[in-house]
Amino acid sequence: MTMDLLVQGVGHCYGEVRALEGIELTVTAGEILALVGPSGCGKSTLLGIMGGILKPSEGRVALRGRPSERSLNPFTYVFQDFALLPWRTVAGNVALALEHHGLDKAQSAARIADVLARTKLAEFADAYPRQLSGGMRQRVGIARALVVAPEILFMDEPLSALDAQTRELLMEDLLALWEGTGAAAVYVTHNLAEAIRLADRIALLSRRPGKVREIVAVEIPRTERGESSAASAIAELEHRLWQLIKTEALAAERERIDD
Repeated sequence: MTMDLLVQGVGHCYGEVRALEGIELTVTAGEILALVGPSGCGKSTLLGIMGGILKPSEGRVALRGRPSERSLNPFTYVFQDFALLPWRTVAGNVALALEHHGLDKAQSAARIADVLARTKLAEFADAYPRQLSGGMRQRVGIARALVVAPEILFMDEPLSALDAQTRELLMEDLLALWEGTGAAAVYVTHNLAEAIRLADRIALLSRRPGKVREIVAVEIPRTERGESSAASAIAELEHRLWQLIKTEALAAERERIDD
């Protein structure tokens, strides 16, 4: 089976500050939905609500369908800061996600070997985080998330701390990993080019309180987005997205400075 995630009338407040209002979204199995908007619009708050970390002040998040038999955890996260345990090896960090799931040693080893191979980390299984580049450490974070075979993956600016070349390589790998998984992803980013490269749809949030201003479909096939032939269409879409959020982004920046 596969799972869809439904966000229904979600709003959220931090004290007297209203962060989100009237959010309606559906994330369908197999798609990548990017959340984009001006600083402070509530992207990470919405991601936390969708993933069950935060309870919304109003509305609800519902699931449609059920996880596959292979899925140990329907939801999992990849964060910007890697969140690796420095005293554990690469394999040990990935194994952390399997603890308390009742797998025997052979089952755990098979899952770890599979995900390390898919994320190009097999030869680094015995290395420690301090021995890896930022890009390789983020690969470990992705492997740790994928080892439980999630139905929905929540990613909070996972590439923003990386240099441009590493970010490009990881975007290619993320797309390759996604093919055939059947999983869905919600991807928070402030980078419009990154959203276009990875997402099937992009949800634009307004400035605080965050509302869904528009949902834009990325019609360019994923496999063609890295090709020079798609550069013009990608640039045109990025320009369109920027025009939609430019005024609010500038206003949000002035608010942050004044605060």
